[in-house]
Amino acid sequence: MDKRKFINESKHRHGADLNTKSKAKALRRRMTAAERILWKRLRMRQVKGEHFRRQHPYGMYILDFYCFKSGLVIELDGAIHRFSKSYDKERTEYLESTGLKVIRFENEDVETRIDWVMETIEQQL
Repeated sequence: MDKRKFINESKHRHGADLNTKSKAKALRRRMTAAERILWKRLRMRQVKGEHFRRQHPYGMYILDFYCFKSGLVIELDGAIHRFSKSYDKERTEYLESTGLKVIRFENEDVETRIDWVMETIEQQL
């Protein structure tokens, strides 16, 4: 294996195991309504020519949307996140400690204010 490819791959997935990768694949098949709306706007390099991945395994976590080149993570928070504030905080701190920038949006924002969401994402790239 080419050494550069190995190093890039390890940074890219940050050591995600096969179980996490399998869960990510399943989540890609069952996206929420808000995820589908945002993915339609992010896919195929529509935002500043940047490539985004959806439901991307990263360590022990699965990132809703991830731009490897800019190190930007976009997380969408639905109703379940109202009860997991400490978990979300811990997760964000971990991701930021690896050099990523994390931004969060409520599902409702994506569904009702998609232009604002897109402007915010563009500003972060």
